[in-house]
Amino acid sequence: MNVIRSLFLAAGQTVGGQAVIEGVMMRCLDRLAIAVRKPGGEIKVEVRPWFSLGTWKILKKPFVRGFPVLLETLVNGIKALNYSAQEAVEDQDPEKAGKAGSERGLTGLHLALTLGLAVGAALLLFVVLPHFFSVLMHWSGAAGGLDTLSFHAWDGLFRIMVFVGYILAISLVPDIKRVFQYHGAEHKVIWAFENGGELSPAGSRAQSRLHPRCGTAFLLFVLAVSIVSFALLVPALLTLYSPQSFVLKHAFILAVKLLLMAPISALSYEIIKLAGRFHRNVLCRVLCWPGLFMQLLTTKEPDDGQLEVAIAALKCAVSED
Repeated sequence: MNVIRSLFLAAGQTVGGQAVIEGVMMRCLDRLAIAVRKPGGEIKVEVRPWFSLGTWKILKKPFVRGFPVLLETLVNGIKALNYSAQEAVEDQDPEKAGKAGSERGLTGLHLALTLGLAVGAALLLFVVLPHFFSVLMHWSGAAGGLDTLSFHAWDGLFRIMVFVGYILAISLVPDIKRVFQYHGAEHKVIWAFENGGELSPAGSRAQSRLHPRCGTAFLLFVLAVSIVSFALLVPALLTLYSPQSFVLKHAFILAVKLLLMAPISALSYEIIKLAGRFHRNVLCRVLCWPGLFMQLLTTKEPDDGQLEVAIAALKCAVSED
């Protein structure tokens, strides 16, 4: 493992991961490993190829790759969550097992629907809803029109408030606490791997549960970049085209905002890659700080059993066997 780690890090490669139900998913290059703690106590690991949107070179280019990577991560993450949900619960009822087997035949349709609902809900929650709140502030006289900085300042403030409120709300769900513990285990084990530490619960326990490449940090970068982009681009766009109807004008700008989320996510991906690679640099530390602060909410200290699961996932993800 030490030889593999040395070669892997020398090549500038990184390991990513995600907490799942009673387990951890780790990704290394073109494959992933999902480790789940079964109800009986044993750890089950499944290694799969990483689902990719294609091998076209254009999709791998900087400032383009971010959006495809985001979609790939969503697809692989949903699949990993579905697998962990099945494995984390022992179901020995033949009738239920047969039903589950028949449902797995519709995985492609279910996956497409789940992905569409997830993306749609995210856009509604973090783009449409803050815009609506900002319109209310405009009607109340506390903000100007779409072409003013005050409107977009309120829009940005509401977007951050919705994001933080969402994190706080889900953290109150009892089952989510265990997912957050596995999230912390994922980070600690990745740090141990990247810092050359021992891949054991004892060697991982002292590592930080906060990591600059975390998905929470990425979402925060997306929010920050979107706030700046909307404040600059929307007023400029309205000077070129501005419908007279109030409803049409806001519908037009909302459509523009939704379309802009693709390039915004691509730019945010490059920022988090840079910040993660040079996380010891003072400027990059400043960029990472808000994301690390948010991870105080989305990660919890794991126990040794959860660290064992994360270690099992990482070892299988990076192993050449």
